[in-house]
Amino acid sequence: MSTVEIFLLAMLLILSVPYLTWRLLRTDYFAPLVVVQIITGILLGPGVLGAAFPEYYRFVFNPAVVQSLNGIAWWAVMLFVWIAGIELDLKAAWLHKRESSITAGLALGGPLLLGSAAALVLLALPGWMGPKALSWQFVLGVGMSCAVTALPILILLLEKLALLRLPIGQRILRYASVDDIAIWAVLAMILMDWQRVGRQLIFILAFAVLGAACRWLMKRLPASDRWYVGLIWLAACAFGADWSGLHFMVGAFLAGAILDAEWFDQTQMDSLRHHVLLVIMPVFFLSTGLRTSWELGGSMVFLVAGLLLFASVAGKLAGVHLAGRILGWRPGEASLIGWFLQTKALIMIIFANILLDKQIITSASFTALLLMALASTMLTIPVVTPKLKRMAALLGRAA
Repeated sequence: MSTVEIFLLAMLLILSVPYLTWRLLRTDYFAPLVVVQIITGILLGPGVLGAAFPEYYRFVFNPAVVQSLNGIAWWAVMLFVWIAGIELDLKAAWLHKRESSITAGLALGGPLLLGSAAALVLLALPGWMGPKALSWQFVLGVGMSCAVTALPILILLLEKLALLRLPIGQRILRYASVDDIAIWAVLAMILMDWQRVGRQLIFILAFAVLGAACRWLMKRLPASDRWYVGLIWLAACAFGADWSGLHFMVGAFLAGAILDAEWFDQTQMDSLRHHVLLVIMPVFFLSTGLRTSWELGGSMVFLVAGLLLFASVAGKLAGVHLAGRILGWRPGEASLIGWFLQTKALIMIIFANILLDKQIITSASFTALLLMALASTMLTIPVVTPKLKRMAALLGRAA
């Protein structure tokens, strides 16, 4: 078979297996399609399919095919992160700055502290810290992975539960938006390369100047041209960030974060996000699965994933409950908001991919973080659904 035919065979697996699993098993309540796609990526990776059928795995996912898939995956994730940057609603967060800063700070700080403590435990064990990492980079990277909230997936879940346009949904988005900025700022700090600090300073200065010029231009362009110019800006920022020793995904996020969502039609933005998830993000999920490793033993990886899941869930809930006490929220609100902010999936996986690319974590750590992100996201809908019903009943009785 030619490389093209094998590539199409791989695409057939990537698109059909998760869809059929999601549709036939009706997993949407606890595992939306995007989660099933990530799980499928793991199952099609070297630890499961590769171990069960090594010859078939080497035949389908040969170096030429994997390289082609990686190219699609890079562009897919850049688009997705760019959209996430555009959709940050920092104006609303500024209007409610006291509430937003307290809640976002505690929601981020709780799991960051517990996740960092878990990382300190892993430092004492071989095989978890990457070969190019300093201890503080590994600890902070794992800690921040436990603190991440996936804003794009959160939007999808809020839409599904008809909460997106309600006051509670907008509050949750504000908190997640503030945390997103902090997460990417910490990542940039972790990735600072003192051997390439000159390039990084050049990138920061160029981004500041060209970013101002881009904003000036965007305001004056017709709406139809903004999408195309935005994509040019995305490619330029991603290239500059990667050239400077940061990561192309950091550049992609920055490219979107300085653009105002109001410059783009919201319906078109929702449609673009949907079609990126539908058409090309499944390739990223597969490429993520190909990077998993079970060399340290499946039981050990699952044990570490459980430790990280505890740090993530307990830290997030503790932080948000403390915020609720400080701000005087109604009963049940802190628990509901805390569980919604557990949603990790894509952004944490992207975050962990960057740490793996820079060899701050190993493939075993990456696998444990991936399992933690999936479990955390899969818990969200089953836990919040009964909480929403109880809150609705309480409000009804109060009325």
